[in-house]
Amino acid sequence: MTRHFARPVGITATGQYYPERRVTNDDLSMVMATNDEWIRTRTGIGSRHWVEKGQGASDLGVPALQMALDQRGMMADELEVIIVATVTPDTFFPATACRIQDAVGAKNAFGFDLSAACSGFLYALTSGAALVASGAYSKVAVVGVDVMSSIMNMEDRATGVLFGDGAGAVILEPVEEGLGIIDFEHRIDGSGGCILHMPAGGSRKPASHETVDAKEHFIHQSGSEVFKFAVREMAEGSRAMLDRNGFLPADLKLFVPHQANLRIMDAAAKRLELPNDRMVVNIDRYANTTAATIPTALHQAKGEGRMEKGDLVLLSAFGAGLTWGTILLRWAY
Repeated sequence: MTRHFARPVGITATGQYYPERRVTNDDLSMVMATNDEWIRTRTGIGSRHWVEKGQGASDLGVPALQMALDQRGMMADELEVIIVATVTPDTFFPATACRIQDAVGAKNAFGFDLSAACSGFLYALTSGAALVASGAYSKVAVVGVDVMSSIMNMEDRATGVLFGDGAGAVILEPVEEGLGIIDFEHRIDGSGGCILHMPAGGSRKPASHETVDAKEHFIHQSGSEVFKFAVREMAEGSRAMLDRNGFLPADLKLFVPHQANLRIMDAAAKRLELPNDRMVVNIDRYANTTAATIPTALHQAKGEGRMEKGDLVLLSAFGAGLTWGTILLRWAY
């Protein structure tokens, strides 16, 4: 069953922001037992950007959103909704959306944070599009931002090399018939939550000396289980999305997967029988920025002239939860 909106909704502008501090694999080899070859062959990552001490998610989300607004020629006070996808908010409350709303001057907008880990941007994109499609709102901002360096254990090379910090933003508006989001599918399976999670810090296990000493405020991951899940769901979900809308992989102008691991991305593209030049890749320069990977990849692909108005684009993500999803769209500008 296809899931479509009552009126067409599409992305009309994009923006991005990465912190200035660039960290190479050679830099990491100075603080942990690893090296450039080990990281590149297993992940495809060459470098990443990390915040300086004291910077939070809103410090990245604000300039990303401002870039999108400038690209659209839209004033911040025209925004009606701001949805922020993140698992590393500045604080549990107030929401990071509130901080971004205040900083950009979107005085007429309401907003909220959405938590779905690496699938968060796709979930937020669909949520924002539904608000526009309802007719209640016409100008919605979606920001995907994470400061993963704040929850990484630098003594664990299996996870400490994987993540970067960054933010991507898009503007959603009504678009002409035939453009925008065509279909979407989102799923969760909570039984797999234990293979990728942060054990402490919430209401079930609040911060204490014991949780800090046990390093339970860092990312914990079962890499092999995540790999198998990601390849299967990104490939099968993407193929199912195309099939139910009557498209072939060859019809795609671009495949934009979540940037978690280049081997996962290549395996998914291979199962879709897509050549590598149809896939957007930025993991080599920025690592896994969680909710920011897909919006930044879209911004970069558009800036490089890799897609034009009307092109068919497929977005696919997976993440902790377990969560996964796909969105099929025709590019709107």
